[in-house]
Amino acid sequence: MSPKRGKRMASNAHLVTLIPIRNMNRAIKFYTGPLGGKLLYRGQGAMKDAWAGLKVGGAEVWFIVPEKREARKLAYQTFVVKNIRRYVSGLKRAGVKFEKPERMNAETKVEGPIAFETFGAAAFFKDTEGNLLMAWQNFPPM
Repeated sequence: MSPKRGKRMASNAHLVTLIPIRNMNRAIKFYTGPLGGKLLYRGQGAMKDAWAGLKVGGAEVWFIVPEKREARKLAYQTFVVKNIRRYVSGLKRAGVKFEKPERMNAETKVEGPIAFETFGAAAFFKDTEGNLLMAWQNFPPM
């Protein structure tokens, strides 16, 4: 397949992110509550607790229940926001707990759960299923 043809095929595809979860009801409640998502569909019958589709932050995500517990080291989902302080504050009011921020270098400025760098700011939190999520604000080039 030529690279040009592959590019056209990918640009016409609808991209969905899969999020592994352990408890469907708990995950749906978290993503539709504090994160403001909307439940699009949910499996029926025996599949009721195996998969669901949601719209979160303008993107479609599917919840799946993996057969085995998977190890995670990186953020699977990142919410790019215009004002990270306001976003984090709103999630904290909704009961979301944030991770302790890490300093990338000596210039990193930490403010509560937010780490500010010259190129952007990040705050990490987990969903009810243990998935690491990130709030991120881009900063204009300096």
